[in-house]
Amino acid sequence: MHTVTSKDGTTIAFDKTGTGPALVLVAGATATRASFGSVLPVLGSDFTVFGFDRRGRGDSSDTQPYAVEREVEDIEAVIDAAGGEAFVCGHSSGAVLALEAARRLPTKIKKLALYEPPFIIDNSHPPLPKDYVARLNAATAAGRPEEAFEIFLTDAVGIPAEYVAQMRGGPHWDSSVAVAHTIAYDGMIMGDTMSGNPASLDKYAEVTTPTLVMDGGESPSFMHNGAQTLANLLPNGENRTMAGQDHSVADDVLAPALVEFFKG
Repeated sequence: MHTVTSKDGTTIAFDKTGTGPALVLVAGATATRASFGSVLPVLGSDFTVFGFDRRGRGDSSDTQPYAVEREVEDIEAVIDAAGGEAFVCGHSSGAVLALEAARRLPTKIKKLALYEPPFIIDNSHPPLPKDYVARLNAATAAGRPEEAFEIFLTDAVGIPAEYVAQMRGGPHWDSSVAVAHTIAYDGMIMGDTMSGNPASLDKYAEVTTPTLVMDGGESPSFMHNGAQTLANLLPNGENRTMAGQDHSVADDVLAPALVEFFKG
């Protein structure tokens, strides 16, 4: 494990493996750098891969008050530790954070790969409730992290409450609850981009970084609609649908696509 200090003093923990140009991986909601454990060695033959714990998770510290800009500064700190510029790949809400980083750090991100940013830009999926982040913060402030995680599962992921009850105590439950206080951070990153309004993506038209926006062929239509809309909006964007994949893309499918795009 390595660490770097972000601008506000937050310690960001990261793993580094492989050889070649730097590639920084940005995780989505509830995920830690441990989530990259299986893909790091796959990518390590082509890149020096940096997988980090986002603030408030794993071995990284946290500093209040939270702001999306602070997480962009965390990515910048990792990129600086990697030599000052890097390829960046983000998954889910981590893809949206990576996109925001490219908007704010245009000279430091050489190319950007995004897998299923969970935008809701039409009526193909119910919009996120307007009080979503407020309810997450209330649950956290009241010391009820399991409630925050359940709000995420029902409201954001769309899992029926009766199935969430059956998930209690299952694989990854405890590790997700341990970082449930950061789920509101991802809600703030998403902002109004899950409201059903395509205009919520307009700000990303200024991102000129070459960007590959991927979605899974087995994922719900709203995922593809959002990915395609974003790719069309970006000046240097392209969309690729990964056949047979859903939101949990397989390492042996993702890695070749990243090698082809970043090294192409």
